Amino acid sequence: MPDRERVEEMTEVFEINIRHLRGLVAIREHGSITAAGSLVNLSQPALTQGIAKLERQFGYTLFERRSGGMIPTAMGRIVIERTEAALKHLADSAQGLTNVFNNPERLMTMTQLRAFLALADAGSFAEAARSIAISQTAVHRAVGDLELVIGTDLVERRGRAVWLNAAGKKLARGSRLAVAEIQAALVDLALDSDSRSEMISFGALPLARPYIVPRAMADIAKEVPKASFKVLEGSWSELVEPLRDGAIDMIVGALRPHEIADLYQRPLIEDLLVVAAGSQHPLASVERPTMDQLRSYPWIVAPADAPLRAHWERFFAEGPRPETQIECGSVMIIGRLLTYSNLLTLLSPDQVALQIRSGLLTQIGKPLEGSRRMVGITTRRSWRPTATQRLFFEKLEEAARERTSNPDLTGTWI
Repeated sequence: MPDRERVEEMTEVFEINIRHLRGLVAIREHGSITAAGSLVNLSQPALTQGIAKLERQFGYTLFERRSGGMIPTAMGRIVIERTEAALKHLADSAQGLTNVFNNPERLMTMTQLRAFLALADAGSFAEAARSIAISQTAVHRAVGDLELVIGTDLVERRGRAVWLNAAGKKLARGSRLAVAEIQAALVDLALDSDSRSEMISFGALPLARPYIVPRAMADIAKEVPKASFKVLEGSWSELVEPLRDGAIDMIVGALRPHEIADLYQRPLIEDLLVVAAGSQHPLASVERPTMDQLRSYPWIVAPADAPLRAHWERFFAEGPRPETQIECGSVMIIGRLLTYSNLLTLLSPDQVALQIRSGLLTQIGKPLEGSRRMVGITTRRSWRPTATQRLFFEKLEEAARERTSNPDLTGTWI
């Protein structure tokens, strides 16, 4: 068990010294503070004090002192594994940016990373300084020092506006992922403390929003009162870069039909598309409409780059295509359009479940057999969830199973 007072005073991630973390890994590798100190350019007393400070910050003893050397405790192994992942993110992001230093990531500090990430998010030195409660001069100095360490410019300036160049974007991505690993270590070690909350950040695609996501969130809110959520809505193209940057940790929704090198896709449930229309549509009472009947009405289609558009084009691959009067990606707008017209569209029944249950919309015919799509969770391959995040995964799986076993939850049949 951790020391309760020490856990309650646990530091924030940017107060942790990167060199001390490097020393932590070196001690594990070499078994002694003396050997580790020489690798991280710290004297034995300085590294000893650094490890003691880390133990206070994390709230646990990280090493056992034995005659044969220093051995990581169970909690020490958690911190070391997260630290190794963080240092790798920094090294990978700095690689190839400069020829000035062989390993520039070894010279970075949390002060520099904090100011740099604040500037990347804020877009100006003034806003960055305000967001982290330090002076503009301090932000300028920290970002300038980081550029000296990297050996190249990281930002472009025009008046008061600031934006990251290509090198800055690469380093910012690695820095965010590194900081997220250390934050995860703090969370992992505070599981039995009531003092630390955890933010679950994810992107929600349309197919997951009606039932799976809200049900899982509600369950977590009941079981883990300290957990909080940050949810971004958008298309896959809008959410995938925030996922890679570490701004969110997962995307819940339709999976891509192909492998993605740096991302892992975890299936949850199959989805079938249906033809949807207003409840007063002439085809509303037709149990098995023919293709000619479906072609005789105008359609609302998804944007050209959306997977739903590809399904629609395959559906009408043989023979003439119907009139496509409207191209739209907003389910809310589509639902209203269907209510007031004889338009047809192709949708997941989950997306319009409330309108179907209320009698505003209806499903025309059976679900389309050739339209199976997998709904699931997409994460970075390098990402390792915390205990609370793993619990959220389990709640998403439970919601998906419940959705499969009880189709009435969405007001349709499959």
